[in-house]
Amino acid sequence: MPPPPRRDLRNLLLGPGSSAGVQELAAGVLYDLAFENADNQIAIAAAGAIPPLVQLLGPGSSSELQELAAGVLFDLAARDADNQFTIAAAGAISSLVQLLGPGSSSDMHNYATGILITLAQNTGNQVTIAAAGAIPALVQLLGSDSQAPLKGTAAGVLCHLAWNVDNQVMIAAAGAIPRLAATL
Repeated sequence: MPPPPRRDLRNLLLGPGSSAGVQELAAGVLYDLAFENADNQIAIAAAGAIPPLVQLLGPGSSSELQELAAGVLFDLAARDADNQFTIAAAGAISSLVQLLGPGSSSDMHNYATGILITLAQNTGNQVTIAAAGAIPALVQLLGSDSQAPLKGTAAGVLCHLAWNVDNQVMIAAAGAIPRLAATL
């Protein structure tokens, strides 16, 4: 079955007739379809779903909808450089950094750091991620309140960001060194 036309999927996610409930259902179906299914991931990206999913990460969406959108984007970014580029170009980085804050759930922190670790492999994104304020938030996630897998992913994002010399200075200034040492 071919993917739905672009405008239909975009309208379903963001169209004027889409209620929050319809958006959650659409994002939930995309979440299920994208999970560990490369063919569906390609079809979702080809259908133009990335920009509307990025938009759903914003403050106008419920936390449940943000998590669903982040989950789909996480799967789309995992192994596809084109999707990683499209996600960053659609403006996801600033929203993802906002979602690293204390008001987000641990699931959201996991999705946001998971997407950021893939995006941070690109040198241009390293600067953008740091400029969006990710470093202090990632250092906070290294704290004792975070679960070990989240600490590992946050450390992984910082590792990629540290490939940039200016970011190294910001990482050290944000207090990452003692927190990283404490994880050894």
